[in-house]
Formats: sequence, structure tokens, C-alpha cells
Amino acid sequence: MKTNKEWTFEKALGRLEEIARQLESGDIPLEDSLKMYEEGMKLIEFCNQKLNEAEKKVQKLSRNPEGDWITEPLDSPPGE
Repeated sequence: MKTNKEWTFEKALGRLEEIARQLESGDIPLEDSLKMYEEGMKLIEFCNQKLNEAEKKVQKLSRNPEGDWITEPLDSPPGE
């Protein structure tokens, strides 16, 4: 597997889907399956990290009771 700097979320997800298809086929020797499983787990960790980073950047814009624009975490109810 390439280093994290060389991967994008989309490439990692694509590779993860490829690994899943190959593992589901059942045509891979056990040792290779284990290696692919380990690679898949690393890719899942990478994708989760990228999603968490994106989630921290995403905020909603709303107005407070005084009418001023404020940013809030995306998952918070309005006005909290």
C-alpha cells in the first residue's frame, strides 16, 4: 500500500471496494486474503480519518437571536 500522502479518499475507497469484491469471490488463497484484509483495515482507518477531518471543517451558518451570523457544528440544533 502506498503512503497516506499518495492516497486520496476516492482512491482509497475504490481500492477498498476492489478488495471487498476479491475477498467475496472466494478465489483467493488464505494467506493472500489475510494480507488483503489487513490492507483493507488500513484503508478503512485512512478513510475514517479523512471523513473526520472533513466533518470538522463543515459547519452551518445561522443567525443568533440578535440577528448576527454565526457558525455552529453541523450536527447541533439551531440556536445552540
